[in-house]
Amino acid sequence: MDCSVYLVTQASRSAGRPTPAVVTAAIAGGVDIVQLREKDVSARERLAIGREVQKHTREAGVPLIVNDRVDIARALAADGVHLGDDDLPIEVARDLLGEDAIIGRSVSVVADAVEAERAGADYLGVGAVYATGSKADIDDDEYAIGPDRLGAIAEAVSVPVVGIGGITADNAGPVVKAGADGVAVITAITGADDPATATRRLAETVERARESRTE
Repeated sequence: MDCSVYLVTQASRSAGRPTPAVVTAAIAGGVDIVQLREKDVSARERLAIGREVQKHTREAGVPLIVNDRVDIARALAADGVHLGDDDLPIEVARDLLGEDAIIGRSVSVVADAVEAERAGADYLGVGAVYATGSKADIDDDEYAIGPDRLGAIAEAVSVPVVGIGGITADNAGPVVKAGADGVAVITAITGADDPATATRRLAETVERARESRTE
């Protein structure tokens, strides 16, 4: 699966724009995966937003992943789900969503990454790489892992690794050079003046960093 540029949606960080509009612009810019996050709304509202978003992702052939909520992923018949420490185990999500579902797992240390791969994760979201303001209950300056630990995780597993946390077009290069297959962002796209252009810039940065690994 191509996860070069992975958009995580969040309307509260979208400069007043609705999530479907941001997703449409990101698709125009070449986004590879969209994750429906929308932490600040009810499950019913998230489902409704997901239905609107899915119209655009399906037409473009872009996978739609639901953050945390296996029930919403099932209701949408989404392409998959992304799980954290407090969510259902990977094996349970697999039983509920089926063998074809894409299941991602958030990790920040090598041991958890190896365990997640063994449990059947299709890709790993690794971070927070840099400090980020997307989780108000976490001191990111303390918990940011940096590109070096991401690189150690990437070396320990065979599934794709996506760096997440405080990533922009200006600092994505070291993340990919360290071993990430792609980068996941919220504000770098949702908060940009032109989300399509921001997506293209991220994609170009990822591609240049990949090329530098082979030089």
